[in-house]
Amino acid sequence: MEEKVGGRPHRLMMEDRGKMSMTGIVDVISFDEDQVVLDTDKGLLTIKGKDLCVSRLTLDKGEVDVDGQADSLIYSSNVSLRRSGESLLSRLFR
Repeated sequence: MEEKVGGRPHRLMMEDRGKMSMTGIVDVISFDEDQVVLDTDKGLLTIKGKDLCVSRLTLDKGEVDVDGQADSLIYSSNVSLRRSGESLLSRLFR
C-alpha cells in the first residue's frame, strides 16, 4: 500500500485552458481576475490569466474550481507561508 505524504492527494485538471478543477488545496492565499494563488501540500500554485473566477471553493474537502483563461501555472515553495501561519480568513478579519 502506498503511503500518502502531506495529507490529501493533489490533482489538477484543465480543459481548454479555461476550466480548471483542483484537489489537495490547503488554503486560498489570494485571488483576483488576473491571478489566483493557492496553497497545496506540494507548494504554492499561482495561476495567471484573464477573467479568472473561483467558481467553487470547498476547503474542507480541499477542492477548488477556477474558470477563465489560464496563461500560466507556476509552482513555488510555500515554506515561508507555512511559517507565518496565517490563513485567508485570518487576514480578512484583522
